[in-house]
This record gives sequence, structure tokens and C-alpha cells, in this order.
Amino acid sequence: LKQEVEDAKRELGVTIERQVGERTAAIEERAVRRALESHELRHAEKDKLISDLKRQMEEMHRKAEQTSQQLQGEVQELSLEASLRGAFPADTIEEVGKGEHGGDAEHHVAGPGGRAGLILWESKRTERWSAAWLPKLREDARRAAADVAVIVTRAMPKEVETFGMVDGVWVCAWKYAVPLAASLREGLLAAAEARQVREGQQTKMGLVYEYLTGADFRRRLEAIVEAYAA
Repeated sequence: LKQEVEDAKRELGVTIERQVGERTAAIEERAVRRALESHELRHAEKDKLISDLKRQMEEMHRKAEQTSQQLQGEVQELSLEASLRGAFPADTIEEVGKGEHGGDAEHHVAGPGGRAGLILWESKRTERWSAAWLPKLREDARRAAADVAVIVTRAMPKEVETFGMVDGVWVCAWKYAVPLAASLREGLLAAAEARQVREGQQTKMGLVYEYLTGADFRRRLEAIVEAYAA
């Protein structure tokens, strides 16, 4: 009986020790699992924080670049207007308001009998040339009843090195803006003088011919053709 009691005690001790060990292992496993989960959560939070900060920095950088480009474009517009006013003090250079259609500046050429013509200026200061600027400026020129439309751009099309006509729009580099303006201005003054000479000497047929060969009819025809093509 004494031996059986001792054996039972040993078995009970072994059983208790095994149960305690199993429970301890389970508790340790749960603790490790919770620690891993907590670590993973903290790691995920850190990754999300880094991702959010990176996205915010990219957004701030994009806004800064956009603001810088807008500022550079506005500086070039103001410089262009100042150059035109300095070169042609008798003419009127009007800035086109932001958000309004009609280019960046209107150059009203002064002639002997009043306004001789209108040059519509568009200023671009981007790294790449875009052919989409041309139809927009042509439409703006028609809306403003401008005689000539000019894009002053930093990025030139492949076929133009200094200045030239591209699809009905003059395109020129910055340093050629004033010389081109002088040439266009002389052309508008000559056309205005010729119209004054012919005033009062034309019959109805002559007036119709002048209209059909004039800038107004050409603008209307171009608008109809472009709308149909589009």
C-alpha cells in the first residue's frame, strides 16, 4: 500500500508537471502570437505612415512644380507685354484676364486713321511643344477678331528653328518676338493704308470681292471647315 501510494504521488506529480508545462507552453505561445501580431500591426502602421508621408511629399512636390511653372509662365507673359510696350509705345497692349478665352495679350496696332489691326499673342514656357495649341489659338483669334495669331514658345516645333508660320499661326522663339511683331505690324499698317486708299472707290462687286478675299471671310470659312473636320 505504501508503494502504491508513492507510485500514485509520482504519477500525480508527473501529471501536474505535464499539465503545468502544457499550460505554460500555451500561455507562451499566446504571448508570442500576440507579440507578433502587435509587431506586425506596428510594422503595418509604420509602412502606412511612410506611404502617407511619401504621397504627401509627392503631392507637395507636384504642386510646387505646378506653381513654379505657372509663375514662370506669368513672368514670361509680363516680360512679353513689357517688351511690346517698350518697342511700340503708340500701340495698345492689353492683358487677357486669367480664365478668359483669347490668348494672353492683345496687341492693337495704331494706324493713321485709328486701329490698323490686332495681333493676338500666346506665351508658352514648357519643355515640350504641343500641336494642340494651334487650333485653340486659331479659335481664340476668330473669337477676338484678330488679324494675326502668334505663339511665343520656349519649346519649338521640329520644322521651326527661329520663327515661322505653322497651320495659320505664327510660332517664334522668345528672342524673335519683337522683330516678328515689327514685321507683322508693318504688314497690318500697309494693309490698312491700302484699304483707306480704296475707300469710296469700290462698287458692290468690289466690296463682295474684298470680303471674299479678306481675313473675316477666311476666319469664318476656317471655323466651318475645322468644325466639320472635327
